[in-house]
Amino acid sequence: MLPRWELFLYLLTSLGFHFYSFYEVYKTSREHEEELDQEFDLETDTLFGGLKKDPTDFEWNFWMEWGKQRLAWLLLGHVGVSQVANMLTRKHRPWILAAYGMWACQCVLGAQGTAVVLLHTAISYCVAQFRSLFLSWLCSLLLLSTLRLQDVEEVKRGWYQTENEYYLLQFTLTVRCLYYTSFSLEFCWQPRPAGHTFYSFPWMVAYVFYYPVFHNGPILSFPEFIGQMQQQEHGSLKASFSILVLGLGRLLFCWWLAELMVHLMYMHAIYSSTSLLRAVSCWTLGGLALAQVLFFYVKYLVLFGVPALLMRLDGLTPPPLPRCVSTMFSFTGMWRYFDVGLHDFLISPQLAGSHRGEWSPEARADTARPEQLGPAPLPASSPPIPRCPGVLFHLHADPVQPGVSWRQPCWENLLD
Repeated sequence: MLPRWELFLYLLTSLGFHFYSFYEVYKTSREHEEELDQEFDLETDTLFGGLKKDPTDFEWNFWMEWGKQRLAWLLLGHVGVSQVANMLTRKHRPWILAAYGMWACQCVLGAQGTAVVLLHTAISYCVAQFRSLFLSWLCSLLLLSTLRLQDVEEVKRGWYQTENEYYLLQFTLTVRCLYYTSFSLEFCWQPRPAGHTFYSFPWMVAYVFYYPVFHNGPILSFPEFIGQMQQQEHGSLKASFSILVLGLGRLLFCWWLAELMVHLMYMHAIYSSTSLLRAVSCWTLGGLALAQVLFFYVKYLVLFGVPALLMRLDGLTPPPLPRCVSTMFSFTGMWRYFDVGLHDFLISPQLAGSHRGEWSPEARADTARPEQLGPAPLPASSPPIPRCPGVLFHLHADPVQPGVSWRQPCWENLLD
């Protein structure tokens, strides 16, 4: 352990680098504001005293617009339905939440979009009955590939009046693929003859249509979902109120910080201007990179923080929120601690535990959770099977960005 004075010195040095590089980006943003306004149509609002806003981050604007329109009200509705169901009929709460999730899906994606999600779920369930990992993976790959077929894309676009509605369907189907794949793999790993009653189509629908994580995650594996949903213990209304107040306070602060960043630093617009990138100083270039990464972190504190808060109110334990990237020194740490749910789904051995006979919802004792159980070795006859081919889910990270085609895979990110 380093002495405190040395740690304090490193902290001051790091903060100095952060603030000075941010100041350089801020100064460049002010100097070239008119030029960037003409090229990217900076937005003017009254949130920060009339400062103009950089509108070129697609993902942030996309989810904020949807949140203002419908998603915020539908998520609030989920909270109300869940709390009422927990008080009146906790035994049937999973089915009530599944019904609400299907209704909410129909509200934003329409009957056609809901039918597509159900169709993908049903196909995946039917293929899982063969108990073949190869067929389950192949099914998931083929279903995901339909998102990139031009003829299918044109049909889906015809269902909606705006591109944002179409993109919401694409986001949703991508994330749902992770969920029905998780169910299918766990079903394949269940011992014969019939598996557990929890590995049935109704439970699969309840898992896939759980609304807080429906459109954008984070990822919660099927064994964790079942194990936590079946627990009889649930916090009091006072505890839920405390979770709500603290969670909302943190979310509002993160949202305010993200908005402040895009009002003070036009990092995404500058990054999209080749001529400006050639003209700025090295400090500004470093500040742009740092600001982009930290904005991405704060953005996902909001995007993952909202469903995580709702999951806690439901008595579930969400994956940990992203860890601050300034505290990590390797891309291994970024991969492991940023999207923890996705990392655990792809890599972590304990989340693949039920196929090794460690855990099943029907045989649990004292409501033990799957993450509390230690890993057991695979049988000697079992071939090493990767948890997931990484190429399957590259759309999950950022399917749409300005100037980037939906059909251009980011192979460098996959290799990282």
